[in-house]
Amino acid sequence: MDYSNLIRQRNERFQELEHRISDPELFADPKRATETLREHRRLKETLEIAKQLEESERQLADNIELAKSDDEEFAAMAAAEIPFLEQEIPRLRNDLQYALLPADPNEDRDALIEIRAGAGGDEASLFAAELLRMYQRYAERREWKTEHLESSPSEVGGFKEVILRVTGEEVFRYLKYESGVHRVQRVPATEAQGRVHTSTVTVAVLPEAEEVDVQLNPNDLRIEVCRSGGAGGQHVNRTESAVQVFHLPTGLYVRCEDGRSQGKNKEKALQIMRTKLYEMKQREVSEQYSEHRRSLIGSGDRSEKIRTYNFPQSRVTDHRIGFTAHNLSAMMDGDVFEVTAALQKEEMAERLAEASR
Repeated sequence: MDYSNLIRQRNERFQELEHRISDPELFADPKRATETLREHRRLKETLEIAKQLEESERQLADNIELAKSDDEEFAAMAAAEIPFLEQEIPRLRNDLQYALLPADPNEDRDALIEIRAGAGGDEASLFAAELLRMYQRYAERREWKTEHLESSPSEVGGFKEVILRVTGEEVFRYLKYESGVHRVQRVPATEAQGRVHTSTVTVAVLPEAEEVDVQLNPNDLRIEVCRSGGAGGQHVNRTESAVQVFHLPTGLYVRCEDGRSQGKNKEKALQIMRTKLYEMKQREVSEQYSEHRRSLIGSGDRSEKIRTYNFPQSRVTDHRIGFTAHNLSAMMDGDVFEVTAALQKEEMAERLAEASR
C-alpha cells in the first residue's frame, strides 16, 4: 500500500505544529498546549517510522544487488544483512500502518488499573494479587513505573480490591485491552479433593486524567478524614490519615488510606476521582463508535468475560478474538506481549475497515 500521500499530509501538519509550539502564547492555555504537544510528539514518531521504513527498503534493494557481486567476501556481507532487513521491514510497515490510523487521544496517557475480586471468595482475592503482580512485571519489561495507590487486602493474603498507577510511554495504548472479567480455572490450595474451581477477577483500565481534563469544583465534593483500617501498625491505629472523597453530582466515592499522611491520601483520592470522572466522559463519547468495535476490543465493559487462565492445561484464551496460547506461567510473570500484539492486530484491522467505509 502506498502511504506517500498520508505521510505528506502528516509532514505538513507536523511543520504547522512546529511553528505553533514556538509561539509562547500557546502555553497561556494549558489544555490546548498539552494537546498540541501530544499531537506533535505522535507525528514526530510517525515520521521517524516512515523514514526508517524508507531507509530499510532502500538498503534491502541495495543489498540484494550487492549480493550478486563478483567479490565473494563483499557479496557475503551484503547477503548476511538481508534476513534481518526482511524481518524488519514488515514490522516497520505494521508500525507505520498503526501510526497513520486516526489517533486515539488516550493512547499515550498513563493509566490506573483497578483490580477487584469477583466470584470465588478467597481464591478470587488470591488471583487478584497474582494479576497485580503480572501487570507490575509487564510494566517492568516495558520500562514503565508503577505506584500502589490503594488496596483492600483479604484475610488470606490476596486483595479484595487494589488500584495501581502505571506511568511511562504509551501506557494506555497497551493496557487498554485488559478491561473486563478475567476467569481463572485451577485447583485451589485449600481444595482437599483436587477439584478444579472457577473464579473471576474484574479489571478496569482507566486513562489517567490530568487537571486540564477535569476541573473538580470544591462545592461538588465532600471530603472526610478518618482512621485507617486493616494492617499498618501503631501509625494506622493512632492517626486519622485515611481520606474519603464523595462527588455529590455523580455519587462517585473514593477512599485512600495506604499513604502515611493525610495530605498524600487526599492527593491520591482526588487523582483517582478525577480519573473516574474522565472515564465517564469517555464512555459517553465511546457510544458513538460502531457496536461491533465496542463489543470486540477496548469497550472497557467490566461485565464482559474477556480471558480465561486455565492452570491445569497451562492455557490462556482471549475470548474476544479466539486467541489461545500455552504459555500461562510466562504470562503470569509479565509476558503479556503476545496476546497484546494479537489484540492490536485485530483492532487495527477493524479501524482500517471503518476508515475505508
